[in-house]
Amino acid sequence: MLGLLLQYSQVYRKGFCVSIRTSLVDLTSRLVAIPSVSAEKRDLQPVIDLVVAELADYPAALLHHRDANVYPMLVVNFNQELRSDLILNAHLDVVPARPEQWQAFERDGKLYGRGTQDMKGSAAVYIEIIKEIAQLPAAQRPSVSFQFVTDEEIGGANGTALLRDEGWQANLFIAGEPTNLNICHGAKGILWLAVEQPGVPAHGSRPWEGVNPIERLASGLGRLYDYYPTPAQEIWRTTVTPAIIKGGDAGNRIPANAQLNLDIRWTPEEGADAVIDNVKQAFATTSEPNPNVQILHRGTALNTPAEEPNLQRIVDAQQTSLGRQAQLFREHFGSDARFYSDAGIPAVCWGPEGAGLHTDDEWVSIDGLVNYYQAVKALLGM
Repeated sequence: MLGLLLQYSQVYRKGFCVSIRTSLVDLTSRLVAIPSVSAEKRDLQPVIDLVVAELADYPAALLHHRDANVYPMLVVNFNQELRSDLILNAHLDVVPARPEQWQAFERDGKLYGRGTQDMKGSAAVYIEIIKEIAQLPAAQRPSVSFQFVTDEEIGGANGTALLRDEGWQANLFIAGEPTNLNICHGAKGILWLAVEQPGVPAHGSRPWEGVNPIERLASGLGRLYDYYPTPAQEIWRTTVTPAIIKGGDAGNRIPANAQLNLDIRWTPEEGADAVIDNVKQAFATTSEPNPNVQILHRGTALNTPAEEPNLQRIVDAQQTSLGRQAQLFREHFGSDARFYSDAGIPAVCWGPEGAGLHTDDEWVSIDGLVNYYQAVKALLGM
């Protein structure tokens, strides 16, 4: 009954009274309609411009524009201070999609489209809350900053990481990633490694005259699996996924070189340096030519302790507003929350319900957006 009442709660927009459900569906759909694909540096400024246009009639909301290597971003707060009690962060970039996914549609209480779940729905929630805060007397406004970035899907170095380094800090950082209204307080770090193995070419019929780099990579991968066997089910430990293999230019010749790219997700308990050492040891050879292990990308882990007191604020706010207990959990892929965790600032992911992350059937629960809106407002004391 409570959820039914909440979804029809009224908000005032430019003198008109509308349901928050209607506002969130409309705004999320308009955000989805902008194909802001960060990997293609596509429509990133237009999606930020939409946020700016939405807030144009709310002068109390201060807009701080940033741009780094053509990745625009926006910070919204209500004073000139860089530090606030809370930071709420949304990325407006998405992964590529089929053409029809840029047109959001409703079905069975779900809003489908690229970015509905990840994470333009959360961005719409934040924009609507900014409008409400801007209409409060100055003394009643919560201490909060909102970040809108456009490079999370390709690493976040030109977005959230930059804002952190510029001094935007808080007692608690929240990325509105989809978590089904549970709290992700830990996530694995990322290592993308290339193992480059030279060979000694020879005719394919006389393998004893050469050194086959593919054989050496295969042997090394087998030894690496002794450290990190592929799990049969979800488990909290470091995993190794061979992602790309290159080598050879003729069907009857031992290749001159070969390369194996690894996608490694490491746990904070083990650490990236230990993983790199294990990879080097696994692929080490007893004779020349020797391999070279190259680090292509190294991403930090999200590691906020479950007992961090600030997390209880989220639990209490959600319980009060929705009558629903938030569960704490850890995830296998990364988010921008790791940048603040890495700086010693409590950081989590906490967002609405949905499914189909990065798939052709991505969706967000419309009731879930309304629930998230109410829970965030409760956290802000509104």
